[in-house]
Amino acid sequence: MSAATATVARVAMDSAADLATTPATGTAPDPESREWLAGLRADGAQHDAAVGRLHALLLRGARFEVARRRPTMPHLRGNELDEIALEAADDALMSVLARLDDFRGASRFTTWAYKFALLEAAVKLRKRAWQGREVPLEPESWGLFASAGLGPQAELEQSELLRTLQSGIADALTPHQRSVLVALALNGVPIDVLADRLGTTRGALYKTLHDARRKLRAHLQASGLSPETWLEKED
Repeated sequence: MSAATATVARVAMDSAADLATTPATGTAPDPESREWLAGLRADGAQHDAAVGRLHALLLRGARFEVARRRPTMPHLRGNELDEIALEAADDALMSVLARLDDFRGASRFTTWAYKFALLEAAVKLRKRAWQGREVPLEPESWGLFASAGLGPQAELEQSELLRTLQSGIADALTPHQRSVLVALALNGVPIDVLADRLGTTRGALYKTLHDARRKLRAHLQASGLSPETWLEKED
């Protein structure tokens, strides 16, 4: 089974990672982390100093992520990348300060905070890569998902799966569910980009995608087809 056909099958399957949450069951923060928290929650010069140190840490993280992804974005110049890193560090700082009460000590505070910078930098780079590009909300070509070189029986099964999946997307989903699923699962639009274009959040899109996949899976099963069976053929 080709990777393309596997993609079609996975469209109808729920991804546990879509709505997964990690319970906050950490231990008491280590001394260094407690020092960070005390400084950031303080007033006056102590607070300002802690915020300055945190911003410097986040800027290093953002610059690291930008540099790591730079080979995939050769059209961006050095000054643009510097601006992205700085914006990412600024936004990460705001996020960390707003979520201090969420820190549970499962890792060092600096490790926890650093991840915000990596995420913000990755999000901003993805958005910059799609800047000025149209977000496709319809399948670009169902033919891309057909596997070549199959035997007669396998080709028949694949055609039936594709046909049933197309009808499920057209008939079983709401227009919003259809647009979100096609953009994310078929056309490869980054979820951050789609959330920005639609004026919504990542969480809302994950919920929409989850519901769309659930409906498609039910549609395939009602038609006597199973996406899990196709995924097994790939192994």
